[in-house]
Amino acid sequence: MDSELTLRCLGAAGTVTGSKHLLETEGRRILVDCGLFQGLKNLRELNWKRLPVDAASIDAVIVTHAHLDHTGYLPRLVRDGFRGPIVATAATAAVAEIILRDSAFLQEREADFLNRHHATKHSPALPLYDSRDAERALALFTTHPFGQEVSLPGDGPSVVFRRAGHILGAATVDVLWQGRRIVFSGDLGRYDDPLMLDPEPVPAADYLVMESTYGDRLHDRTDPTDTLADIIDTTVSRGGTIVIPAFAVGRAQTLLYHLWQLRCAGRLPDVPIYLDSPMAINASDLLRTHHGDHRLSRQVYEDMCAMATYTRDAEASKRISADRDPKIVISASGMGSGGRVLHHFEAFASDPRNTIMLTGYQAPGTRGRSMVSGAREIKVHGQWIPVRAQVENLRMLSAHADANELIRWASGFTTPPRRVFVVHGEPQPADALRVRLGREFGWDAVVPRQGQVFEL
Repeated sequence: MDSELTLRCLGAAGTVTGSKHLLETEGRRILVDCGLFQGLKNLRELNWKRLPVDAASIDAVIVTHAHLDHTGYLPRLVRDGFRGPIVATAATAAVAEIILRDSAFLQEREADFLNRHHATKHSPALPLYDSRDAERALALFTTHPFGQEVSLPGDGPSVVFRRAGHILGAATVDVLWQGRRIVFSGDLGRYDDPLMLDPEPVPAADYLVMESTYGDRLHDRTDPTDTLADIIDTTVSRGGTIVIPAFAVGRAQTLLYHLWQLRCAGRLPDVPIYLDSPMAINASDLLRTHHGDHRLSRQVYEDMCAMATYTRDAEASKRISADRDPKIVISASGMGSGGRVLHHFEAFASDPRNTIMLTGYQAPGTRGRSMVSGAREIKVHGQWIPVRAQVENLRMLSAHADANELIRWASGFTTPPRRVFVVHGEPQPADALRVRLGREFGWDAVVPRQGQVFEL
């Protein structure tokens, strides 16, 4: 008889960020994803609460992909005592190296800023984790190829990674443990994406943990190159700058691709293009070393990356902010939650000649969400900045599957799951997907609450 196996949702339950899903059996624990909560303050404060289980008692972490809301808590988990393997694809490990080092640097810098300006009620303000914690976490990564079943040590489960699209290395995770097959969708990408490969179908699952970021919405099918061209032409004609907050991994490279297409077609004004994000520059380099994880030919990759001026040092970034001539600036972070793009907001958001172009999902509580919702001012570095620039959101550039694409992926199961746990979505999209899975497939689906435990 199979032993008891439970699933506990420690994050991304009723919200998009903080993905953490804990499998437990016979005193053994496997965590699938280990992300940071982002956005609203009450969510971000959850990052400072200790997990309801001892970090040292977790035997392994399996990572679907490297975005911060799926890996960003790993250094804290290590600081709190975790010492097991972190299991991922090779490209995910490479991207995580960039993201976690950057995250630790930002944590340290923010604590230092608060302490120097006495802008904290804590004495002193401390980072959630530091660079040493990030390096210790990175040392625990073990990598495995797509499509190959691997067994985790010590009576652990067997695991299979399949391509999920979305970003380099992203995977769905098929976990076989105690006679049950639990599939985690991770974040599913788009079908027919110009850069990323299609999400692979999964044939069977006893239980499915499925994302729902866009569970109630369809992406605009307008050609993004046409929309980009219109916005750029309009902005440049009035003497403005286009500031594009972009996720350093995935979105920045997609933007370069579409800008390259416009240049090849003779539709791009002769203005400078800056990739002002060391993390995005490093992530772009991974397209070369992980060429099997995307669709681009080497020549296309080389040509599109050669279009932009890469700015790694802070002084070059400051010169971009000081320059009032028309230009295109791609800079992290994608929701305006931190990084160099904040300095560009300070420099360009108040001028109606300029455009701030957002590119996809903006979490509640972020500056990106505020601006697409019509906010006329945003708070940056403790000061309120007026937003007079034109604000656009190219939702068709989202790297997340929309509602129909989620259903398309789910239709690939030849053996339906006994139950589906709908996660990684705000309440309305998550419930909309739950209803649709029941109506179209007859599946038993539920939206878990934070901390809820299910027997499998």
